[in-house]
Amino acid sequence: MSRSIVRQSKFRHVFGQPVKTEQGYDDIRVSKVTWDSSFCAVNPKFLAVIVESSGGGAFLVLPLSKMGRLDKNHPLVTGHAGPVLDIDWCPHNDNILASGSEDCTAMVWQFPDQMGTRPISEPIVVLEGHSKRVGIITWHPTTRNILLTAGSDNLIIIWNVGTGEPLITMDDHPDLIYNVCWNRNGSLFCTTCKDRRLRVCDPRKREVVAERMAPHEGIRPMRAIFTRDGNLFTTGFTRMSQRELGLWDPTNFEEPIALLELDTSNGVLLPYYDPDTNMVYLCGKGDSSIRYFEITDEPPYVHYLSTFSSKEPQRGMGFMPKRGVDVSKCEIARLYKLHDKKCEPIAMTVPRKSDLFQDDLYPDTAGPDPALEPEEWLEGRDEDPILQSMRDGYVPPKSRELKVAKKNVLDSRPTTRRSMSSSMPYVLMHPHTITDAGV
Repeated sequence: MSRSIVRQSKFRHVFGQPVKTEQGYDDIRVSKVTWDSSFCAVNPKFLAVIVESSGGGAFLVLPLSKMGRLDKNHPLVTGHAGPVLDIDWCPHNDNILASGSEDCTAMVWQFPDQMGTRPISEPIVVLEGHSKRVGIITWHPTTRNILLTAGSDNLIIIWNVGTGEPLITMDDHPDLIYNVCWNRNGSLFCTTCKDRRLRVCDPRKREVVAERMAPHEGIRPMRAIFTRDGNLFTTGFTRMSQRELGLWDPTNFEEPIALLELDTSNGVLLPYYDPDTNMVYLCGKGDSSIRYFEITDEPPYVHYLSTFSSKEPQRGMGFMPKRGVDVSKCEIARLYKLHDKKCEPIAMTVPRKSDLFQDDLYPDTAGPDPALEPEEWLEGRDEDPILQSMRDGYVPPKSRELKVAKKNVLDSRPTTRRSMSSSMPYVLMHPHTITDAGV
């Protein structure tokens, strides 16, 4: 009886391909600040990169279509008084981004689809609550207007950006927080810390519900992310300073599900996770390669797939949400690699002969609609992301206006533009939203 030795997986042959030179973004002076964040954030409309600037901190926001050499008149976003350390696009509105800085504040910005030429210095809301630099920014995955910030004061603050008010403050960490990641429905988040502990926190109970001392024995920084199954994927270092990755069950932290040693490089491995394919892409700062793995239920649980290698080391990396990839080219992920002076998109593709839609590669993915309002989440409700089909490719939604009011939930109101045919039907989608019906 013959038995297959090779593991069956449709992602075994995924390969990385950089775009042509003219489809990259040139003349971008990437920030040289010493902080282990990705320095880059991307969504289906915009690319944002933290850049060098004199006097304060700045970042650049480019429409994805503005490829090639950067126009020297293109405006910077210059509202922070100190270097910008982290940026993150809102998952529920592609025109809204949050930033954290050494000036101890986080700011929320709204960008028009068509950028002007004047520097942008007025955020729509400033979040002041940290006493030291704000190095981590991450939006709630399913609830409108909920933003988490973590600072060097070892505090985690969860904000309602619609009112500009802090909802929850947690001070459970005795040392510098390295990273924070929400789980799929936003009921929990995990953290790694300089005290070498991996923690799982319930923000609404304001308590640590699970923790593990030294999942990696080395003293260098760790990273942790939630997988779609609720397990934790971690990167860190062994006692001999070899880079290592692990998979853990937070309900049983005694033994890892999997533990793999990689190499002896110095850079912290930043994990980028795709819950639809259960693949994780590891990008080390200073590395010139991207390794990718598939997480499954079968031993050894974390399966090495391949490595994308290039000559230039990466300064940072952006990861496109799944709804922004090109389904017609069987692209399952797109990463935006930062060099010293440019940003280079890299498409991760599954080779297929057919031109038809490959539904086995593209299950329904998280769409831009929030599943909960802030009050519902605070009362204890949890909802998985609202999914959308990838079959028709991605069509960017019209820009939605962001209104900030004290004691009032953020209102998403699109600017309704009539189509060429005035006989198009209109469908009521939301108490405040009227949109064109799909034909």
